[in-house]
Amino acid sequence: MNEHLNRRNFLKTSGAAAGVSLLSNSVSGKIIAPKAGEVIVGHNSHKYKVVPNWGILDAGKNPVNDCHEMVEDAKGRLFLLTNETKNNVLIYDKSGKLLDSWGTTYPGAHGLTLVNEGGEQFLLICDNNRHQVIKTDLKGKEIFKIEYPKETGVYESPNRFVPTETAVNPANGDIYVADGYGSQYITQYDSKGKYIRHFGGYSEAYADDKFDCCHGVLVDTRDKKNPTLLVTDRRHNCLKRFTLDGKFLAVYHLPGSYICRPVLHGDYIYGAVFRSTDDSWNWSGYIQVLDKDMKVVSTPGGSEPIYKDGKLQRQYKEDPNKVFMHPHDVYVDSDENVYVPQWASKKTYPVKLERIA
Repeated sequence: MNEHLNRRNFLKTSGAAAGVSLLSNSVSGKIIAPKAGEVIVGHNSHKYKVVPNWGILDAGKNPVNDCHEMVEDAKGRLFLLTNETKNNVLIYDKSGKLLDSWGTTYPGAHGLTLVNEGGEQFLLICDNNRHQVIKTDLKGKEIFKIEYPKETGVYESPNRFVPTETAVNPANGDIYVADGYGSQYITQYDSKGKYIRHFGGYSEAYADDKFDCCHGVLVDTRDKKNPTLLVTDRRHNCLKRFTLDGKFLAVYHLPGSYICRPVLHGDYIYGAVFRSTDDSWNWSGYIQVLDKDMKVVSTPGGSEPIYKDGKLQRQYKEDPNKVFMHPHDVYVDSDENVYVPQWASKKTYPVKLERIA
């Protein structure tokens, strides 16, 4: 049985048992009634319709393994990163049509970041197996590599460096590398890959300035005068805010949610939760949307966000239509639609959600 088609056909034909009440469009105020068979996910100001069969390809020609991350270039093309070495990068248009593919040398392809430099765009790929961060152009030509940061003095060998994500400061091009599967440091480089500093490190018990799986990192530019870093501390179910030079500022607890990386779109932070504390591993995970005050306003595929005495209550999987299986990233396009690449999802292609409220 073709699992790619089977899963998407299931989404297409399954009833929207949850969340099918009338929805109010937050922009126009127009009431939207879901059509029969449509699957609706999300809460409050961020509700979405699942788009059936988006991006499904011939798995014999363009297979995927884990669909880890996705970005969009200036031409509106969507770049999907997978650790399938027959085609590590799949390039889609927004309708789900395949435009191009490349990459056969990234067996541990995991993190993908788009870099803007003087009118040109590049990619940063984190490869777990190669223990490297690789800068490429949009056609796959390698520009330079960041090896394990021996300058720090905290790494005994290259295999202790297992980068999961990068973030770039748009003001000066500085690169922040999250070593989420390795020694749990955030290492800062200049735009050419020269070491500047590092901070963090591993702590199993919660500590403000340390991590247990610093899986994702983001330069948060919503405060134009004072940009900061948001870093995932995944096993502690939180996001942490730091200055750009690594000083701890604040923590935002997300009880129950193992969030992969924070993604900025407008005034909101989006994050893929690959599982929650109470999930079984099968069909686990959901999406979280946080507002400018870092409050969760919607949890597509999960329980409704509830605050008591200012504290978010533990969230959990609530996805009767089985839309998500281990979401690993979120990309939000200019039409507010959401694309969700997934890890360990039986080699299925990304899920697309169409914004309806």
